[in-house]
Amino acid sequence: MPIEVRAESIAALPEYAQVPISFRVETRLRVELLQGGLGGIALVEEPVTPYMKNYDAYPGEGPAHWRELWDLSHWGILSAFDGPRRVGGAAIAWKTNILKELEANDALAALWDLRVHPDYRGQGVGHRLFASVLAWTQARSCRRIMVETQNTNVPACRFYARQGFVLGAIHRYAYDAALDEVQLLWYREV
Repeated sequence: MPIEVRAESIAALPEYAQVPISFRVETRLRVELLQGGLGGIALVEEPVTPYMKNYDAYPGEGPAHWRELWDLSHWGILSAFDGPRRVGGAAIAWKTNILKELEANDALAALWDLRVHPDYRGQGVGHRLFASVLAWTQARSCRRIMVETQNTNVPACRFYARQGFVLGAIHRYAYDAALDEVQLLWYREV
């Protein structure tokens, strides 16, 4: 049965959140400053002691808390189904204060969350969801999509690069030092 992607309302967030977002970290992209940064920046993939990363496990994080943090009235929620089974989802932030800090108009949308059930990863579900994200943003006359990930999510970085995103910013101090992660902001014209 083919995967179907459907738009849903914010009311579907509890069900949306049931799709696991956790993944196994086996490598990371180390930020290497060349000549203190004047010679450029290199991202060097290196192995790490494997561990599981689950963004939803952080206190106050994940779809269950979004309504407490932001006005979601203009957000898009897209969900992927294999028959009756929910197997993935994408949340698009648009016309929200958190984006106004980045760009002073409504032409920017953020792919806030993209999740695919572990049983369905590597089978094109993420690509199908992203195609629906593009259609959603185009219908709202957005000119650019951004997405944030971390240097510890190398598969996501590769996925976004394959979808036509380019790395627009590297923020080495965006997160608590204990996390030992670097923020990577990716951008794509719509």
